[in-house]
Amino acid sequence: MYTVRELAQLTGLTPRALRYYDAIGLLRPARDAGNDYRLYGPQEVDRLEQILLYRAMGVPLESIRHILDTPGMDQAGVLREHLEYLLERRREVEELIHVVRRMLEEMEGGSHMSGKERFERMKQQVVRENEAAYGREIREKYGSEAADSYAARVAGMTEEAWNQMKAEEEGYQAALRRAAALDDPTGVDAQEAVRLHGQWLRHFWKPEAVTPQAHIALVEMYGQDPRFTDYYEAIAPGCASFFAKAAKAYYEGRN
Repeated sequence: MYTVRELAQLTGLTPRALRYYDAIGLLRPARDAGNDYRLYGPQEVDRLEQILLYRAMGVPLESIRHILDTPGMDQAGVLREHLEYLLERRREVEELIHVVRRMLEEMEGGSHMSGKERFERMKQQVVRENEAAYGREIREKYGSEAADSYAARVAGMTEEAWNQMKAEEEGYQAALRRAAALDDPTGVDAQEAVRLHGQWLRHFWKPEAVTPQAHIALVEMYGQDPRFTDYYEAIAPGCASFFAKAAKAYYEGRN
């Protein structure tokens, strides 16, 4: 049996980390009936080995708990899916290495990047930033196909399509700003904002996926997730909740 301190020294974890694992139900220690000390036996140590393995692969703690505590969980399937994720990340890192090398060559007087190369580099950066911010969340909620589809659509976008996407993005934000100032979700500007947002969204989603229900659900989520709420609040105060009303009004008017 190991105490918290002894197990921490054995594994390299801190006592605080072990206490946190206990608090979230990830690693429950056995307890001495006499003094209620946390003690870890062979079963807990075996479980901790699995936790450390998954953690080393970058699997979130809540997902690890779900994997270990779900009867009949296909752990091999989980590992295969994570392997696909790691291989994709390796490809992105290799692309980034290539870009950095070209930048160094340019800074040191070597060959200059072409406009096409700069455009490709910019798209790669967008994909990497999206993956870092939302990739794991999207894969857990909607599967790897959804995340990979986004990356593929951005990577395959032509410069003309990119410029169109940016124009639609700027257009829906400007219309939304005007509409929010009038506080009229059924007005011309509000409806134009929803229409342009749908067009903008089709650059990243498969067109058939942008259904009225999916579009409304996405816009409603903007008002529920602080990451998106802050973005839309910067456009105009109360913009996120207003946008959800505008989206409902837009599709109700087409029924």
